Amino acid sequence: MIGALPRDLHPLAWWAWAIGLAAAASLTTNPLVLVVIIAVAAVVVALRRTDHPWARSFRFYLLLGLAAIVLRVLFRILLGGGYPGTVVLDLPTVPLPDWVLGITLLGPLTREALLTGLYDGLRLAAIVICVGAANSLANPKRLLRSLPPALYEVGTALVVAVSVLPQFTQSIRRVRAAQALRAGDTGRIKRLRRFLVPVLEDTFDRSLALAAGMDTRGYGRAGTATRSERRVTGALMIGGLSGVVVGVYALLDRTAPRLLAAPMLGLGLAVAVAGMVVAGRRVQRTRYRPDRWRAPEIAVAVLGLGAGTIGWWVNEHEVPIAYPDPALAPQISLMALAGALLGVAAVAVTPPPKVVSS
Repeated sequence: MIGALPRDLHPLAWWAWAIGLAAAASLTTNPLVLVVIIAVAAVVVALRRTDHPWARSFRFYLLLGLAAIVLRVLFRILLGGGYPGTVVLDLPTVPLPDWVLGITLLGPLTREALLTGLYDGLRLAAIVICVGAANSLANPKRLLRSLPPALYEVGTALVVAVSVLPQFTQSIRRVRAAQALRAGDTGRIKRLRRFLVPVLEDTFDRSLALAAGMDTRGYGRAGTATRSERRVTGALMIGGLSGVVVGVYALLDRTAPRLLAAPMLGLGLAVAVAGMVVAGRRVQRTRYRPDRWRAPEIAVAVLGLGAGTIGWWVNEHEVPIAYPDPALAPQISLMALAGALLGVAAVAVTPPPKVVSS
């Protein structure tokens, strides 16, 4: 955003943007669309990430995406025998017992089998990279502070889970910098041991400090809630989640009764919200200067929602574009390209991040 003062965006806005891109990636196997989505995520991260430790973990998500592609192609080579198409490598078929009928180990490898594995792996990589973009752009501590009181404990566990990789990368950088300042063993095995032991020790120290801090702040304590209140809250949450599961299943399965689709999903969401409201009353925690949603946050969330919506429309109305035939060259439509490129507009509608010297 031209002329805007540098500031950090609301973390939930970045997560809404990334979830929208990930949803669009999950609804297609078109490699052209998936490559554009990955490029959009990389460009936004490069231009809008801060210099905090968690912002430096995006390249590890890129490596994870690359590993997902390689593994998916390898599995297709190992288990893709008998896939129809043009044979590019005639591998011998390994006989398997009768109790694994339907699974072929090795066998003739076709071009279509390789491309199918590549497309599936690229879709998984795009989803992983979108999640990594959100993890690199959103401040996990501010994300925890922004959650509703009823989701505070669950949110703490999620924040700890998503911040493990950034903390691990920070430990690696610190240990490498320290070892570069002093001489040591030059052998590969001994050098690996000198590297792994400090990293694991630092991770263990961080875990102990985190556990002590969570215990000091009363994490996991029920407070003044009575047994009946906890039962009512639990019944509302379980009932709401059950309704959401049934509604989502009915929406995906077109043979299910329509009464179990949108009506059941809406009822489940209403019951779940009621359970969160009741649970939030017994959670007492203070908020210092809560984050506010402003125009850039709303614009970023709308961009993510728009990308996911366009991806759903292409999945419904342009099936050959969303799921191209591996025997033919993939094509892309204007709508699919617009949905994939919509996320890059986040650079134009957001202010530059604050730079904090480490």
